[in-house]
Amino acid sequence: MTTLPTRRLGRNGPTVSALGLGCMGMSFAYGAADETESLATLDRALELGVSFLDTADIYGPHTNEELLGRALKGRREQVFLATKFGIVFDPARPQARGVSGQPEYVRSSIEGSLKRLGTDHVDLYYQHRIDASVPIEETVGAMAELVRQGKVRYLGLSEPSAETLERAHAVHPITAVQSEYSLWTRDPERNGVFEVCERLGIGFVPYSPLGRGFLTGNITSADQLQSDDFRLTTPRFQGDNFAHNLALAQQVKAIAADKGCTPAQLALAWVLARGEYLVPIPGTKRRKYLEDNVGALQVSLSAAERAQLDTLFAPEAVAGDRYTAVGMALIGR
Repeated sequence: MTTLPTRRLGRNGPTVSALGLGCMGMSFAYGAADETESLATLDRALELGVSFLDTADIYGPHTNEELLGRALKGRREQVFLATKFGIVFDPARPQARGVSGQPEYVRSSIEGSLKRLGTDHVDLYYQHRIDASVPIEETVGAMAELVRQGKVRYLGLSEPSAETLERAHAVHPITAVQSEYSLWTRDPERNGVFEVCERLGIGFVPYSPLGRGFLTGNITSADQLQSDDFRLTTPRFQGDNFAHNLALAQQVKAIAADKGCTPAQLALAWVLARGEYLVPIPGTKRRKYLEDNVGALQVSLSAAERAQLDTLFAPEAVAGDRYTAVGMALIGR
């Protein structure tokens, strides 16, 4: 197994590989699954030294956790395993999504995740989306019980507001915040979440650091995506927004070519340079993209290059919201 650079998740948190692996797309949201290639990708991740794996009970739903449970059988100790609860799926209405932060739901959700993952504990347990109808103190209080029971080691929140994060941290230390962050999604810089993370010593885990694949330069037409790919429902991948954003992605491709790296490596290097407390989790279900992403750890950006990318991807430069109106209503609570 290769040794990768490591980073600490927060001031007092665990040490993990400086780049993690988001596993959602292996089972969910990005077209047809390929279990054989996904298992091979997980094997390769461990060979390369990627020790930080991320999943959630909603991915599938449930099938992604089951996939990781099979992949990690007999080698659970090699990874720092994160999963999430809180998005409620109704089999009778596949497109319907709700959220729950009820304490009893917290307790039942961890039991299902542990069974599917084939483990007696989860290293990092996130509330996937904040339930505005339940005080965060009650939800985190129930999560803290799981820590005391040894079922969970560390706690996290996904897409919280800065205020919610502070309130949660006062109940039990929050080790990591997971929110979308990339060249084309820079909300945490502006909504106070980065400031709270830095002040309280909380790690930050950027998901979709490659703009859901858009920043890799591999997507040049929406027609390349399978009909059930959820990206087709998002404003950034539609109509004039797609054309506008494609022009930005082409500039990333050109800058990367001048630097002698791939566009994915350039985009990841920009995220990694944002701070030592950031540990991005680019997602992929293919070995070739995993290997390309890991190569970003060898790419160093100068201050001038970072400034160039900052200017190119100023927050107002990207066209379209990152989710539908329903999805956007669930973030920043």
